[in-house]
Amino acid sequence: MDLKTLIRDIPDFPQPGIIFRDITTLLRNAQGLKYVIDSLAVETEKLNILPDYVVGIESRGFIFAPALAYHLDAGFVPVRKKGKLPAEVFSIEYDLEYGTDILEIHQDAFTQGAKVMIVDDVIATGGTAKATADLLTQIGCEIVACGFIVELEGLKGKDKLPDVPIISLVKYS
Repeated sequence: MDLKTLIRDIPDFPQPGIIFRDITTLLRNAQGLKYVIDSLAVETEKLNILPDYVVGIESRGFIFAPALAYHLDAGFVPVRKKGKLPAEVFSIEYDLEYGTDILEIHQDAFTQGAKVMIVDDVIATGGTAKATADLLTQIGCEIVACGFIVELEGLKGKDKLPDVPIISLVKYS
């Protein structure tokens, strides 16, 4: 399936000169959504080490990570923006284009040495995925893979990630 035919390009969003890759048109297509989840599962099952948990990054990672976790017989754990989780959290501050942000995860989300896979919709500059990977490493998790629906190759975001398998279903240069 050619997923690019299901992803809408929106020019000049969120600012002039940017082409936004809108996956909402992919999500509304039942066959496309199924293909994405099945493809992520197939590619992950080829790995030497399968995850115990699939970590979804807020917010669009929440769409794909639970379904993938279900396929892999793994747990799902959300990484959220500051102040969204009710129990005690570990947190990490990271740089954005204009400022900083904070990601959090529950302190009781994992056992020591848990094998985890990070999932999000898009890997662009890699800042949020890197912060998630750094946070998971700091709390004693073993990152076994990262998965994305879309990779914006020209921004070289995956170069910031740990040396683990990176699954990207659609690549734009």
